[in-house]
Amino acid sequence: MNKKHVYVLSGFLGSGKTTLLKRMITFFQENGRRPAILMNELGEVSIDSNEVEEGTPLRELLNGCICCTIQGQLESQLQELLGTECFDDLIIETTGVAHPVEAIDAIMTPLFADQLEWKGIITVIDSLLWKRKGDLDIQLRQLLHEQVKHADLIILNKTDSLSEMERGIITYDVQDLNQIAQIFITNYSEIPMKRIAQLQMGEKKSIMKTTVNEHLHLSVYVHTFTKSVDKRQFENWLKKYVDHLYRMKGYIPFTHTTYPVLFQYSYGMPIYIPEDMNMPTNLVIIGDNLDKEIIENELKELEYSS
Repeated sequence: MNKKHVYVLSGFLGSGKTTLLKRMITFFQENGRRPAILMNELGEVSIDSNEVEEGTPLRELLNGCICCTIQGQLESQLQELLGTECFDDLIIETTGVAHPVEAIDAIMTPLFADQLEWKGIITVIDSLLWKRKGDLDIQLRQLLHEQVKHADLIILNKTDSLSEMERGIITYDVQDLNQIAQIFITNYSEIPMKRIAQLQMGEKKSIMKTTVNEHLHLSVYVHTFTKSVDKRQFENWLKKYVDHLYRMKGYIPFTHTTYPVLFQYSYGMPIYIPEDMNMPTNLVIIGDNLDKEIIENELKELEYSS
């Protein structure tokens, strides 16, 4: 089964995300791929959805943010898309106030995470807003920083109104927050679209080699269990990664249970919830600099040692 490539468009209101979305749709279609769109709006009515041409699979998530208030709606819309539409790429345009980590956590539900391949976060920056971010509320300023820090590709947009010195200062500021993502300095979200198609989320450097001086980078890994694992061995394995995990959720087949157990982990707190039916044994892991190959091998070792 070919997995659907998932791209998330992040950035504050008015930064140019919808313009980028339209360019991505055209690029994918011209290259024989069929994109589908999930568009999230805080209000009750979606204005930007009118910009998506007819015939492109589109689902709207209105009156809330996928990070928190409408996660259930997101799950049902994803399930419907996967069950009724034929597409290759899923592009998700978030609200301007969406936190990247929370968005990933909402999208990568264990129920069908094995059908999705996470390609990355594309953050669009309104350079004029960034120029005056020192005047913004501290929470908004922190959100802008988070959207940059976790990006895999950054578009510094609306730069035609900046002087050369201002462009240099803002670029340096952005690079200081994220030294890994490629930065495009542009207007109207014009960038080489094939660079997006080549996007691979995160660096493959080992989590165990990360030092406090290195810039962290968001990674997502989905593991599908084929055998049961010992709960104590799993918990010992988990302790190795607690300093680098944002979220972990999924259904784990433990050796002492009849059905997989729903496991959730966030902010250092593991939660185990028994299930009374078989569930897809997918575990979604979100963290900094996760080495997929190492984690995959370690979890397989747990399966074969139980």
